[in-house]
Amino acid sequence: MSFYITTPIYYVNAQPHLGHAYTTIVADVLARHMRQRGEDVFFLTGTDEHGEPVADAARDQGVSPQELADRNAERFKALAPRLDASNDFFIRTTDEEHERRVQDVLQAVHDNGYTYKGMYEGWYCPRCADFKVENEILEGNRCPIHEIELELHQEENWFFRLSSFQDQLEQLYADQQDFVMPPARYNEALAFIKSGLQDVSLSRQRLQWGVTVPWDTEHVFYVWFDALLNYYTALGYARPGEDLTDRFWPATYHLIGKDILKFHTVFWPAMLMAARLPIPEHVFVHGFLLGADGRKMSKSLGNVLDPFEVIDQFGVDALRFYLMRDVAFGADGSVSMDAVTARYESELANDYGNLASRTLAMIRRYRDGVVPDVATDPELAGEFDGLSERVSALLGRLEVTTALEEIWQRVRRCNRYVEKRAPWQLAKDPSSAQALDQTLASLAEAVRVISVLLHAYMPASTATLLEALGAPDVSVGGAAFAATGGGRTVAALEPLFPKRAPEPA
Repeated sequence: MSFYITTPIYYVNAQPHLGHAYTTIVADVLARHMRQRGEDVFFLTGTDEHGEPVADAARDQGVSPQELADRNAERFKALAPRLDASNDFFIRTTDEEHERRVQDVLQAVHDNGYTYKGMYEGWYCPRCADFKVENEILEGNRCPIHEIELELHQEENWFFRLSSFQDQLEQLYADQQDFVMPPARYNEALAFIKSGLQDVSLSRQRLQWGVTVPWDTEHVFYVWFDALLNYYTALGYARPGEDLTDRFWPATYHLIGKDILKFHTVFWPAMLMAARLPIPEHVFVHGFLLGADGRKMSKSLGNVLDPFEVIDQFGVDALRFYLMRDVAFGADGSVSMDAVTARYESELANDYGNLASRTLAMIRRYRDGVVPDVATDPELAGEFDGLSERVSALLGRLEVTTALEEIWQRVRRCNRYVEKRAPWQLAKDPSSAQALDQTLASLAEAVRVISVLLHAYMPASTATLLEALGAPDVSVGGAAFAATGGGRTVAALEPLFPKRAPEPA
């Protein structure tokens, strides 16, 4: 089966921040897990480089829009490897191939009769690059997202006949009730549709920084129509000489933040319908990361958690784990460096890292580094019955945080098992050799299964541990708790998550 997952493309008018890292990490966890299941996976991320916010930011900095786009696109490109993201392609909407394919698709929309020329007057947010309808405007004529005063714009535009898709979109939502996830976001999108759809601007005349409208070269496409098409256009040129569209389209999941819900859950399916292209299977809408004070992160408020600072202090796997663990995916959640530290010390260093270290150390100390080839303990094995299937099912529904909790319950259970069986005591009594063998074999198998299931979340640390266990296979099919399977030689293992020195007083 094919599995195609996308992040939103990130706007290049500013540098990468934690929100970008969050969505990219979630997408990577899902892409890696699906590869572990043997699925044919394509994972796309990239940058959104046209539109008024980019042109305005470039003007403020005294550079051309292309110069600003080139500079910040490189920063976003560099973000993915720092996060250990395994994306298959990085799209830029200034790619010639993307622009050409945008023109092809929107020409089809035009040819199919879903555009017309008219005069537009409305309230516009330059930071959203969006015209706001009456029920979206805050008191004081302000943007509901950026809370800045809106601008009144009047200009001749090409319009997209969004209103023509009222019935089709309502039918889509009735037939496919998981098209938008989670349910609260589905209800929000459906309410917007049921409030009555109005036609929307497809082009801008007074702006030059964008993709030229092929049937009217004095206009460029409104940035959102250019940007949304990246999910489709990338497949046509991501691999030189090969078109992946038939292999991966429609997308399995688009991951987006809740601030861009309208565009992805209303405009996007309508545009695809107008071009007579298949609709994506799911759009998953996640919440915002908030500062420790419960407010949306802002440099001016001083409540920003810097992802690069977390990586520098704790490592990339710790950042990946923390964001998947501490914020229920789909909801808003507060994050802070204190919370990172607490998760690192209590769960990564103490729970998982310590379990791995002492399991391998005891096998090396008591059995010369060879996992005993004996039957594992049915009591511990029973705790793992159906675990890989449950984790796979949860991740298939994007319940990323719940799946991680399922795995972590077994980490805790194994630590209790160590304390109960006390291998260091068994090692003192020659008559307990068989019990010691069973205990060590069971712990080695438990740590192996846990690490395979954690691999999508923390790829580097788990790969190191599995190599040390002599069991490098990370396929989910091999994540069943084996009744036997010893005989492997284990290697020494440096602490996966070293205890941090206390801060100086």
